[in-house]
Amino acid sequence: AINARSAALTFFPHPREVIQGRSDPFYLSRFSERVEQIAEQGIDLIITHPFNQQVRNMRAADFVAQMVAHLDLKQLWGGSFSLGYRREGDFAYLTQAGQAAGFSVHRFAPVHENETHISSSTIRQLLRNARVAEAAQLLTRPYAVSGEVIYGRQLGRTIGFPTANIAVWKKQLLPENGVYASYIHIDGKRYAAATNVGVRPTIEPNQPITIEAHILDFSADIYHKHVRLDFIDHVRPEQKFGGLDALKTQIKQDVAQVRQILALQPPLC
Repeated sequence: AINARSAALTFFPHPREVIQGRSDPFYLSRFSERVEQIAEQGIDLIITHPFNQQVRNMRAADFVAQMVAHLDLKQLWGGSFSLGYRREGDFAYLTQAGQAAGFSVHRFAPVHENETHISSSTIRQLLRNARVAEAAQLLTRPYAVSGEVIYGRQLGRTIGFPTANIAVWKKQLLPENGVYASYIHIDGKRYAAATNVGVRPTIEPNQPITIEAHILDFSADIYHKHVRLDFIDHVRPEQKFGGLDALKTQIKQDVAQVRQILALQPPLC
């Protein structure tokens, strides 16, 4: 053991966004939430750094020199990562640089759950396949989105199922369109909800994707409140019905199934 503090370096935006020009939703959390999640691991110091063209073109030697100068670096830990321009600062390079600068380099072993390699790519694929319960196992927490409750068309209340329309970050990846058993967190309290992710093909086809949560046994006004929505399990895919009566019948079945799913969840600690 060494007498040193732990520090985590994280970039925003994601390097893929800058290097590849990626614009599709692929983030797994807001940046502020990522920082909070890192802090929960007991890290002493969290360094948030913008990733831009200047950082992209920084040579590995310059990157290492800055870390040594600003952090008094003793150990460098990472997974399958590289530093510097065109990833020239790979594990072998960093090991050699560390020998010269007085720090050691260590590689985290891959983490598996039931023989599944845990990675952001794996989690994204699970979400795209509506497998939110499996994603939660790898994350060790439910996959969540957050945002302000905004006014929608208020069509749900006309068929007896009012919903909270949540304006989430457009760059965050959403689970595949469908109905989900979920929990919504409002003012520090958790409520059960049947949540629809999709384009509402029965009511308004060809519309942007929305997230609408029907909160069970709840009637308070929560417009403009910031809420968090945890996806617990998939109920069914999105589908188009012949009319509002058929949709209403299906929603009743969805709500009953959501109650059954959430009844099996462990209580809050």
